[in-house]
Amino acid sequence: MLLKTLGEGTFGTVKLGKDLRTNELRAIKILEKSRICNEGDTERVKREIKILKNIEHKHVIKLYDIIETQRRIYLIMEHASGGELFDYIVKKERLPEKEACELYLQILTGIEFFHTRHAELKYRYLAHRDLKPENLLFTTSPHDEKSSEVPDNKVLKIIDFGLSNTYKPGQTLQTACGSPCYAAPEMLEGKRYNGL
Repeated sequence: MLLKTLGEGTFGTVKLGKDLRTNELRAIKILEKSRICNEGDTERVKREIKILKNIEHKHVIKLYDIIETQRRIYLIMEHASGGELFDYIVKKERLPEKEACELYLQILTGIEFFHTRHAELKYRYLAHRDLKPENLLFTTSPHDEKSSEVPDNKVLKIIDFGLSNTYKPGQTLQTACGSPCYAAPEMLEGKRYNGL
């Protein structure tokens, strides 16, 4: 059952969904085929689905199922109910060093995992290329203001692999993508870059 809208994207919307068999909440990414206009967009969507199908880690959002109709593609995904890391940082203004280190460790653990999962991706590297606090979600509500530590049940999830790419060892990338505020200088300068 589709419930409220959680967000808008280039190719569609993300809605909160409820599995009527288990009563579990899911995030449903609804891709409108009419918005996937050219071959590049089609490849980007296919690549994101392939990546999510082949990566399973506690710090990467989980893809449960894919439903395709004539007009839409539905990606049934894990629901991260705790909001964006970006909003959490803005709310707190400054994170205590210990908490920041704990969150950073979770991010690095997820990144290291998909940077090293060559077998599932046919011995290719995977670069996210749009890592930013807005693409890091908490699986539960961020803890209250009194605590300076990230409790064990507060897990960050890396989301949005839409700009990700795979490439062979030694190969460099040249597509400028992602958010300019977070992009590497060589990407902004239009140079070839190491995706990792």
